[in-house]
Amino acid sequence: MRFLLTLFAAAALAGAASAEPLYGIAMHGDPALPPDYSHFSYVNPDVKKGGEITYGVVGSFDALNPFVLKGMRSSARGTWEEEIGHLVYEPLMQRSRDEPFTLYGLLAETVEWDDERSFIQFNLNPDAKWSDGEPVTPEDVIFTFNLLDEKGRPPYNRRLRQVEKMEKVGEHSVRFTFNENADRETPLIFALMPVFPEHAINKDTFDTDTMAVPVGSGPYLIDNVEPGQSIVYKRDPNYWGKDLPSMVGFANYDKITVEYYLQNSTLFEAFKKGAVDVYIDDDPGHWSRAYDFPAASNGSVVKDEFKPAIPTGMQGFVFNTRRPMFSDPRVREALSDVFDFEWVNRTLFDGVYQRTESYWQNSQLGAYGNPATDSEKALLGEAANALDPAILAGDYAMPVTDGSGADRKVLGAAVKLLGEAGYKIANGKMTGPDGSPLAFEVMTTSSAQEKLALAYQHSLKLIGVDLAVRTVDDAQYQKRLNTFDYDMIILATPGFWYQSSLSPGAEQVWRWDSRSRDVEGTFNFAGIANPDIDRMIADMLAARSTEDFTDSVRALDRLLVNGHYVLPLYHRDGQWVARWQHIAHPEKTPVYGYQFPTWWDESIQ
Repeated sequence: MRFLLTLFAAAALAGAASAEPLYGIAMHGDPALPPDYSHFSYVNPDVKKGGEITYGVVGSFDALNPFVLKGMRSSARGTWEEEIGHLVYEPLMQRSRDEPFTLYGLLAETVEWDDERSFIQFNLNPDAKWSDGEPVTPEDVIFTFNLLDEKGRPPYNRRLRQVEKMEKVGEHSVRFTFNENADRETPLIFALMPVFPEHAINKDTFDTDTMAVPVGSGPYLIDNVEPGQSIVYKRDPNYWGKDLPSMVGFANYDKITVEYYLQNSTLFEAFKKGAVDVYIDDDPGHWSRAYDFPAASNGSVVKDEFKPAIPTGMQGFVFNTRRPMFSDPRVREALSDVFDFEWVNRTLFDGVYQRTESYWQNSQLGAYGNPATDSEKALLGEAANALDPAILAGDYAMPVTDGSGADRKVLGAAVKLLGEAGYKIANGKMTGPDGSPLAFEVMTTSSAQEKLALAYQHSLKLIGVDLAVRTVDDAQYQKRLNTFDYDMIILATPGFWYQSSLSPGAEQVWRWDSRSRDVEGTFNFAGIANPDIDRMIADMLAARSTEDFTDSVRALDRLLVNGHYVLPLYHRDGQWVARWQHIAHPEKTPVYGYQFPTWWDESIQ
């Protein structure tokens, strides 16, 4: 789909429908900060900028363009991401990480919309500049949406399907008028879109020359690239947005380096030597026992625990329901019940984890601990009758074993459930209705995943199910993920699992909706195509009141849990990050947890 650029003179717009320009917008309610806010609450506004930081990540990269399928999961970290920051490209608006879903001005100084959210108009900041000094224009915004529509990866290449008309308004504004495919979240999603410079991009090679050094509007320039090994960013001394309230306290280093390592153990050794400045730790045993080296003992290395206020999300083994052996939910449920969490938690993780029972656990949005209200049951309709009564009542929980690794009661119940699905044990093997053994493969990409898979393999073997564990390199893993070429995967590594927010929205389409099932590069790893789930996502996106929104998210949670698409693993309270002492962070932890882009180099203060 291509959209023509329509030029409107100011006089022609005099009678056009409009609204008061807004400094910020929220999915529900109003922005928490006033129009004259000076900075976000979780930054240090007085930080002295300078110094440097080195991040370490596991994997490799062969692209600088994260917006096309080729570079989707193999692009260099930092050009466009939440954890390290939008260093090169910027969105139209900046998201506050201390509110559920609220955006404030960045490239767009203000916005306009109506109560129905039938349109949004982005009024660009006239001071916004590209790193080469050229101004950011409405034409750039329109060019970006058209280019991503033609050559971008999901979900960027589907944005214009929600647009009736895209037009330039006046000298500095772009207006999107939405069609029936849009919902109430759509304007906010558009506000989080990146913007590209039309004059500096070859649209013919945009999706093939993925190592082209980009021109962006962000606070950093790419200084040096060693493909697959490292990327270095340097501060842009002419960055246009450094004094914006939404950027105060961000982008505090003169130099940012991202080093790549093949294994997490190698990354940690580099951290111990000071070659890497921060280390995200997700292994309880490692967190409690690995910091016995001199720098940690003398205080040069500091261990921090942060307490976000967000739902647990879901880490787990994901069944690819595109595979015939996983098409029956009874099979998925039985195979999930076999996993001995109590044994794994004790033997591998020192007992620090709690079992995850739902996708929005530990929040009012979650089904676990919250019985369905009458309004939620009405929303579910006939689908409520197909739910496990315990799930509807909010007290459903995964089986609790005796922690022995071979709980006969739990294993027996799983065998019985498999029997209801037509399976039986013959010659020591779990055999399906067609006489073939129940066997499948889990694809892993790290030693931590291997440990989990081997523990699961042990439990499955007790009921005659064969699980093969295949560990592949990062490049093969990403390729197979993109094409859904696996039986089962594990989503339980930092930054790569089903994270949940206090304002779930369109990302749920790309995880669970039938529209994403067969689209390469989406996050519908389980291959779900369920009309009731589609309906709950649609209701969630259309909800106006907090009550309706909560009902729809809880209903979606119940349907996902009832479908047994993921074998739930665990969660713990807090986030663990170790850092060298010269790297400092603000005192306040925002709702969504620590924010690396707000940290700084204390050695230059």
